[in-house]
Amino acid sequence: MAYWLVKSEPDVFGWDAQVKSGKRGEPWTGVRNHAAKLNLLAMKKGDKAFFYHSNVGKEIVGIVEVVKEAYPDPTAESGPWVCVDIAAAEPLKTPVTLEAVKVDAKLKEMALVKLSRLSVQPVTDSEWKHICKLGGVKA
Repeated sequence: MAYWLVKSEPDVFGWDAQVKSGKRGEPWTGVRNHAAKLNLLAMKKGDKAFFYHSNVGKEIVGIVEVVKEAYPDPTAESGPWVCVDIAAAEPLKTPVTLEAVKVDAKLKEMALVKLSRLSVQPVTDSEWKHICKLGGVKA
């Protein structure tokens, strides 16, 4: 299993909306960055991702699971864009803020810090375990 982080603006599509989509999940559409697209293509059914509120909040608030692998993004007017379907798995008991990530020595190399504008990014096993611990959930 691989781990990821997906970003969404909470005032556009936040954690509560993700939870409302239920077990069937929601297409993760609108990605228009080639590096992020490659990450979507690498996602496999069953992979987990942190759900990050960008712009407002700037914090990891939950965990989602990939329920359908990459397919053509229906919102793309042109180009080779893809999406995956993700479903809410569980909320973090304690959201993990961007500021907390930035000052944590164990997370200093995390893509969230190094590639801050990338909307879909990989998370290492050790980063996953550490953030789960900080968020009060089992890895």
